[in-house]
Amino acid sequence: LLLAVCAVGIGGTFQYGYNVSIINAPTQHIHKFLNETWSSRYQKELSADLLTFLWSVIASIFSLGGLCGALIGGSMAIKLGRKGALLMNNVIAILASILMGISFPTGLFELLIAGRFLIGINSGIGLCVQPLYIGEFAPKHLRGGLAMGTSIFLTGGILTGQIIGLRELLGGEKHWPLLLSSSCIPALAQLLFLPWFPESPRYLLIDRGDELSCAKALKRFHGSSEYRREMEDIQRECFALDGEKPKKPWQLFTDHSVRWQLITVIVMTMGQQLSGINAIYFYATYVFEQAGIMAEKIPYVTLGTGVCECLTALSCVRNNYVGRRCLIIGGYLLMTLWCTVLTFSLTYQELYSWVPYMSMACVFAFILSFGLGPGGITNTLTAELFVQSSRPAAYMIAGTVSWISFFTVGMLFPFIVNGLKQYCFVVFLLECFFVAAFIFLIIPETKNKSFLEIKKEFNKLNFGRNA
Repeated sequence: LLLAVCAVGIGGTFQYGYNVSIINAPTQHIHKFLNETWSSRYQKELSADLLTFLWSVIASIFSLGGLCGALIGGSMAIKLGRKGALLMNNVIAILASILMGISFPTGLFELLIAGRFLIGINSGIGLCVQPLYIGEFAPKHLRGGLAMGTSIFLTGGILTGQIIGLRELLGGEKHWPLLLSSSCIPALAQLLFLPWFPESPRYLLIDRGDELSCAKALKRFHGSSEYRREMEDIQRECFALDGEKPKKPWQLFTDHSVRWQLITVIVMTMGQQLSGINAIYFYATYVFEQAGIMAEKIPYVTLGTGVCECLTALSCVRNNYVGRRCLIIGGYLLMTLWCTVLTFSLTYQELYSWVPYMSMACVFAFILSFGLGPGGITNTLTAELFVQSSRPAAYMIAGTVSWISFFTVGMLFPFIVNGLKQYCFVVFLLECFFVAAFIFLIIPETKNKSFLEIKKEFNKLNFGRNA
């Protein structure tokens, strides 16, 4: 089970975290490449406005590709299987790496844009299919801990990207094309290791009707002496679905039996992106400068934020034993607290010498709180709230909402910061408090419950007295 999570994660959420992270290091070198390419091609200087526009396209087209990937990820998981979709997804990553790698020697910045779009598609599919696959092969009592593999590999990708992007490694002027094309390495690793593991047992039995292959897969994942209980659980779900075909995303919006599950996933996914985590990273450099850290040392201090996220994701594997509901509500409430403290500390930054260090502590505390709840539990809950026929469509909807929110925050955030300054965190603390209150009132505990048991819990909300 642990090896399967590693084989799935290295080409899934690791790619997303890695490619979000590595684009920051070579910013100045890509600006220089754009200027030189434009000058040699058109014999005139590239204007500052056009340079900003081209850089914005390179940076933001990743999220557009992610949105496209989220829209097709569920369909790929149904047609090719969970494992098959992940294997096919690596072909997109390798093609993207080739395009980004040859953009500099060929002098074609358009290839860089195309490569970033394709790696975005790869990340969108990975974010959709990886938690779906892990959630389906994990035994009930280990589902929460194994599903945290999604978060561990995501944060591991961010940290690895921060390390590889240091100027002493591949973040220098000569090596930035290698840095951008290095995303082919996780893709090749998954192509090498994932074929050794079986397809999702639930997919084999419920979607394909192949009971023999399902039993073989369960024996591989759970052991020959422990698989029968999980087999019975899958058979009960298969019987309850009575041959129901996988649903399309738009069908979920008209299905009363999943109404509150869908609302929950949308609120949690938007909450994750709009929680202020982007604002924290934006303000991190300013906070570190105010604390007296030299500008050239800040990239190394920023590595601490990546280490924070990784450690929290790893600790969440253990903390999942307290329950998903407790973790995610606690995470959002702690983020509300740190937003409040950070607003005050940034406001009075100049008054006392110790206040900048308080701001610095708040940055790390906020990141730890995000990893404790929203960062780690959101994907786990998405897998648990739906039965087999609705789960791929639910992940497509969650992925679409996530990428649209990610893009919207990227577009609006500079205006919010310019308009509200440090008081932008008041907006985020209200959002965190609202999501915590929603989860407290709506979501039942899902720990150690089968998918059918969780569905019965939600039927009380969906149908009221008629449940």
